Amino acid sequence: MAHCIVSEAEALLDREIPVLNKGFVRLVDYMGGDARVVQSARVSYGEGTKSYREDAGLIDYLLRNRHTSPFEQVVLTFHIKLPVFVARQWIRHRTARVNEISGRYSVMKDDFYVPEWSDIALQSADNKQGRGETLETDAAEAVRETMKNGQKDMYAAYIELIDMRVARELARINLPLSVYTEWYWQIDLHNLFHFLELRLDAHAQKEIRLYADTLLMVTKTVAPLCCAAFERYMLGGVAFSKEEFAELQNRLGNGGAGEGAGLTGKALERFEEKLRTGRRT
Repeated sequence: MAHCIVSEAEALLDREIPVLNKGFVRLVDYMGGDARVVQSARVSYGEGTKSYREDAGLIDYLLRNRHTSPFEQVVLTFHIKLPVFVARQWIRHRTARVNEISGRYSVMKDDFYVPEWSDIALQSADNKQGRGETLETDAAEAVRETMKNGQKDMYAAYIELIDMRVARELARINLPLSVYTEWYWQIDLHNLFHFLELRLDAHAQKEIRLYADTLLMVTKTVAPLCCAAFERYMLGGVAFSKEEFAELQNRLGNGGAGEGAGLTGKALERFEEKLRTGRRT
């Protein structure tokens, strides 16, 4: 079993997995896997000390009870090409080691992200940071053309400044957020799971969710038991506040009198949506 897992992960090393129109995720290197988490938890260095089922049970127990330090023993390094606007959301997760290409030293490539027509949408009426109704095909294509023309003009102006020998650190400053950047991103499994829990959520922007999907797919080849536990207890689990739990107890007939009475208005709506969708709101 271990041999198959290693072979699958090794097969992905240095393979660029496409994301968006010109981006990718590439697994550069990794250290450890399921066995490392188990060994760390048992403070043991010998393989085969327990059965495969017992190892899976231990990993489930650790993640279910948020005993996170053994997962920090597994480290993955990715090479990622992504639009700057995605990178600026991504970098808010300050638990990784990052080295990004510098526009002060390098001439930026003529690589820009343009959404597919099916992803062009109006501003959401009830979500200040999200999309709402999608546009008809012709209107969406018109938006795409506007984006592409703006990118073309901005890049032409950038190259003109470069040709004038204007300092690269100045020439780059008018480039749009849609230009692609690249970085090496190294993170331990515990913090990667936290990143994935947030960025695979339906409320995250679609573009970063696609990168998160790819990261999870790759990580499954390195630590499949850990990823299965992550999907069970973190990605597929829902946490309730004290007031929400009291409301849930009341509905099950287990709560004390009036314990859930304070859950009204928006708080009650969020609770109801959480029960319907299985997602935090």
